[in-house]
Amino acid sequence: MMGWFGATLPEASSHAVRVDLLAAAFSALTAVLTLPVFVLILVFAIRYRRGKAVNREHAPDRNIWLEVSWSVIPFVLILGFFIFSARIFFDLHRPSPSALSINVVARQWMWKFQHPGGQREINELHLPADQPVSLTMASQDVIHSLYVPALRLKQDVVPGQYAMLSFTATRPGIYHLHCAEYCGSDHAVMGGRLIVMAPRDYAAWLGHADRATTPAAAGAKLYRQLGCSACHAQGSSVPAPSLAGISGRRVRLTDGSTPIADRQYLHDAILYPNRHVVAGYRPVMPVYARLIDEEQTAALIAWIEAMKEERR
Repeated sequence: MMGWFGATLPEASSHAVRVDLLAAAFSALTAVLTLPVFVLILVFAIRYRRGKAVNREHAPDRNIWLEVSWSVIPFVLILGFFIFSARIFFDLHRPSPSALSINVVARQWMWKFQHPGGQREINELHLPADQPVSLTMASQDVIHSLYVPALRLKQDVVPGQYAMLSFTATRPGIYHLHCAEYCGSDHAVMGGRLIVMAPRDYAAWLGHADRATTPAAAGAKLYRQLGCSACHAQGSSVPAPSLAGISGRRVRLTDGSTPIADRQYLHDAILYPNRHVVAGYRPVMPVYARLIDEEQTAALIAWIEAMKEERR
């Protein structure tokens, strides 16, 4: 694919291959549909120019099949492009069960990444080639947008909402990543590198990288520090819903709705607990929106998800 100023961008992911195929095929379709129009405009302009002695009467017969075909065939082709592009979109937001899960926090003006083993990176992300990857992204302050041209990936990250992005990098190498949404005075320097490695090299990098506490372990520690067990533990003086096994289940709220306790639900329930109260309980939980940041929230969610796994 040709990038800015004619530079060639590599196809470094399976997603990039499909995006380039879609762009090339759609450009070809556009040319096929528009070229006859411009050719006929030129032919008619010359043939029926002023002063030209030609028959300008309307044709007495109409070819119905021709008129139907030039409406139906482009419609069917464009519908096929819509289905193909919709599949590309949904594949980006439907993580594989075996995907490597990476937590991402965007803030002015850096990208912070954390691997499942606790390894942390700032403005660099090491990934293994040919392995599905799932990014769970959150913004600490304003709207950001993760953009990796070589992988044809771009995802806006809005404060207060999780953004999911799934892909498989296929070509080892070092690729630029940027913020594609203006986010403040130093927006231009908010970038970094995506480093795709062979699986063996990635495993070696994990062994030598600075390892912090795993997200689940950090969440367990924060759970105790904030005193969450005082209410959520069995037999507490202030009853609250049990968190063990809640992740991925439906929760009945006081308004009668039953949302699934996914990461977005858990995020909102931690930071703004009294907006959607679980049926049978009082709205007495403190608001943590200004007390903990997105990294701490992600750690608490990882701990809740780990409790689900332990319960199994």
